[in-house]
Formats: sequence, structure tokens, C-alpha cells
Amino acid sequence: MSALSWQPTASLQNLQRRGELLWTIRQFFHARGLIEVQTPILSHDSVIDRHIDPVVLPGTQLGLPDSHLETYYLQTSPEFCMKRLLAAGMRAIYEISSVFRAGERGQFHNPEFTMLEWYVVDADLQQGVDLLADLVRTALQVQQVEQLTYQAAFQRALGLDPLSASLTLLSQAAVRLSLGVDPNWSDDRDQWLDLLFSEGVQPRLGQSHPSIVTHYPASQAALAQTCHEDPRTAQRYELFVDGIELANGYHELLDAAELERRNAIALAQRAKDGKPPMAQHSRLVDAMRSGLPRCSGCALGIDRLLMVATGANSIEQVLPFPIERA
Repeated sequence: MSALSWQPTASLQNLQRRGELLWTIRQFFHARGLIEVQTPILSHDSVIDRHIDPVVLPGTQLGLPDSHLETYYLQTSPEFCMKRLLAAGMRAIYEISSVFRAGERGQFHNPEFTMLEWYVVDADLQQGVDLLADLVRTALQVQQVEQLTYQAAFQRALGLDPLSASLTLLSQAAVRLSLGVDPNWSDDRDQWLDLLFSEGVQPRLGQSHPSIVTHYPASQAALAQTCHEDPRTAQRYELFVDGIELANGYHELLDAAELERRNAIALAQRAKDGKPPMAQHSRLVDAMRSGLPRCSGCALGIDRLLMVATGANSIEQVLPFPIERA
């Protein structure tokens, strides 16, 4: 351990900018009538996602009566508890919270990071996009925010329609871009789309001004509703600046049975990937059955937003103490 490892990796100027950015965000939401809430960082439940691994804490570590058989999770997002608050009657809320994801460390990743998440009852997809765009204009002091569909982003960058292209066309595009895979790399359509998007489309997004991409494939809906106008797509949107993903939002899924169905698919995918099992049922399912109101929600990474605002090229430059110095 270095004798200087007690020091922050971020400059004092960037740490001051972090405080100012958080104050700006709180003022932004207060002016729009959203209430700041605090939900548990440690919970029985966790978001089930093929690509997101929560940090697990055995109940025995808590020293509580009858907790030895329980499994607890450090939250990867405050989503589940926030939606439970909506089901209980709150209508417009936001939270700024530390969240945790196992196995994530790199230029844009730290196992512990800061997430901003918000939900507004009776808001649809476009209203969710508009609120995100207003926040970006305020936080980054920009005038223009581009909105385009996932399909249009693919067509603009690769000349390929991601909603109708065959596996053969997708694999040919990956080979043409020299992405290091052979034509038989996968029989999973979403894996090809994810590869092409991350390597061929995303780097071109948000270069001249922030871009919000909407209407992802329905197979990548996560917790979003599918679109009535085009059931091939989901009411999901993401924000990109300088090719970096900053936020992910949904016109939220309300059907508890559909959530359990999607959870089962994600759990099967995780099992295929050799990842540990997770419980399919959650208190969010119960809340949705009691009546989750129509709403739009979005989660935004504060650290990445600060990277863009300060011109930092590594998350270490905006965190006081990344995992190596925590």
C-alpha cells in the first residue's frame, strides 16, 4: 500500500464540482415538484438482469435473529423500493444513492457509484424523454438534445435495420467492422445487436450534442412496456454524450405477471452464463399486483455525468476514493 493512498484520486476542483452538480440536480427536481426519498441500500430483493451482478451479503453477517437463512443484496439500483413507494401513493420522487455492482471496474466503472433515479406518475415515454432532456440541458449547460430511435441510430451508423435484419446480415456487419468475432460467434440475436451497438453505433452518439435513443427492441425491454404502435420495440430510452451511456429510462412495466415472466427469462440466461441463482419473486411483484400506477422512470449515473461535465477521461478523476482507496 502506497504511503499516499489515503489521498483522493479526484482533484479538489472536481470534488467541488460534484457538490455543485448535486445541488443543481436537487434544485432542478424541487422546482418541478419531485420529492427526494431515501430507500434501503441493503435489501432482500434485487433487480434481475442477465448482465448486472449484485453484491451478496449472507444473512449470518447481520447478526439478526432468524436471518441466517436470508440472502441480502447491496442494491444495483433503488428501483424496486422506489416503485413500492409509488404503489403506496407517492407520485413524483427522486433519489440520489450509492449503488453497487460486482465485477465492474474500469475507465467508466467502479463497484460502488452514485445513481440518480426518478419516477413521475402519469408520465409517458415522451414526457420521460422531455424531462431527461431538460435535466441534461440544465446540468451540462447545453442548448440542443437530439432524439432518435434505436432503429434510426443503427441505420445512420451502419446502414442496417436492427429490427428486421437476419442473423446473417448482423454477423456480416460485425465481420465487416472487424469486431474480432467469426460469423458463427452466437445464435443469440440480442448478443449480435449488443455487439454492433456498443462497437459501431454508440461511439458515434452524442458527439456534437447529447443524444437520447428511444424504442429499443422488445427483447431488450427490461422493465419497460412494449410499444402498441410497433410491438417489435419497447418504450425504453437511453442518454449518450460523447459516446458514453449516461442514463436509462422506461415507460414502466405495470404487469406483475409479465415482470415474473421476464425475470424467469433473465434467470435462465444467467444460469446459462454460469451465474448464481436469484429469487424470482420480490416485494415489487406484490406491489405491482396491488396496483403500480402508470409512470415513467429514469436512472442516471452521476459519476459519468460529472466526467462529461469536467472533461475527465477516467472515473477515478471524479471519485474521491475508488475501490482501491476506499
